Amino acid sequence: MDYPSSIPDIRGTGPGARVIVAISGGVDSSVAALLLKSKGFQVIGVTLRIWEAFPSDDAKAVADFLDIPHHILDVAEPFRNEIVKYFVSCYFQGRTPNPCVLCNAQIKFRYLLDLAKKLGAGYVATGHYARIAFDSAGERFLLLKGLDQSKDQSYVLHRLTQQDLSSILFPLGDLTKEQVREAAFDAGIPVAGSSESQEICFLAGTDYRDFLRGYGTHIIKPGPILDTSGRPIGRHKGIPFYTVGQRKGLEIPGNKRLYVTRIDVSRNAIIVGEEGDLLSERLEARDVNWIPFSKPPEKMHLGIKIRYTAKEVPGSVLPKSQDMAEVVFDEPQKAVTPGQFAVFYDGDIVVGGGVIV
Repeated sequence: MDYPSSIPDIRGTGPGARVIVAISGGVDSSVAALLLKSKGFQVIGVTLRIWEAFPSDDAKAVADFLDIPHHILDVAEPFRNEIVKYFVSCYFQGRTPNPCVLCNAQIKFRYLLDLAKKLGAGYVATGHYARIAFDSAGERFLLLKGLDQSKDQSYVLHRLTQQDLSSILFPLGDLTKEQVREAAFDAGIPVAGSSESQEICFLAGTDYRDFLRGYGTHIIKPGPILDTSGRPIGRHKGIPFYTVGQRKGLEIPGNKRLYVTRIDVSRNAIIVGEEGDLLSERLEARDVNWIPFSKPPEKMHLGIKIRYTAKEVPGSVLPKSQDMAEVVFDEPQKAVTPGQFAVFYDGDIVVGGGVIV
């Protein structure tokens, strides 16, 4: 696909504009607020209360340090109903979820943008490592990877709509993590030296299996582990405790290196095979969100990520309907996992993405 080599941002942002900045108490969101204030924006700090342990005192400390107003927005109930229940139900359906993807679109930006309207703010900003640009030829907002490829978070933002992107700012998109950390130390921000959290927020260090055991009314049932021919070779402890590609914890006697290749919910069975059995030539994605266009071309050759931490690989994306697409990889890929998201890239531009079925 052809895009202009230099894509201007024509949103007209500038000094004096009122902007809500989501402040978590971490260094990234703190520097995002710092940068916008230093450029003359009227910054309003907002911390989302999404779980019992939130918000942290660090967020208020940052707001006080920056001398900006600070609000707490309680979204714990919709978060529990829309994200936590989704997380739990996916595992009981034999799928492996990525709750952060849905949380960004359905909770974080949804409620922040609603609050922005109420407070008369034109924009919402976060500390994500991603960029937004405008394609004047196609009259569409574009989502791009962050300049720091090692920190790029465009994958978890791929469900943002045109309306969302028109009102969002990513101040860190053109910076590296090292530059952000340096800016925090230079300004004396209280959380400049804080460590990063890589875990799912509501697990708070808890193993997800323990979380599933204690949440809701789902019954965890042991069942058979089958080889690829259907022969029983072991017992599993419950479908929610396994994911495609898993090797550890199978407790199957023998010297073969076996992996979970499929989860059969209808039979309450885990199917295992050798490493070669994990390879897939294609996948199907549903609930696809397209960003650079309202109607996708019939065929595109793009880069595909099948999970947040996966390496981008080439393949053909074949839209089957407005919200359904088939992906055919140039080379078979290992452990394509139902419930994860496949995200499509044209260079730095996020073309779209959907959940793997």
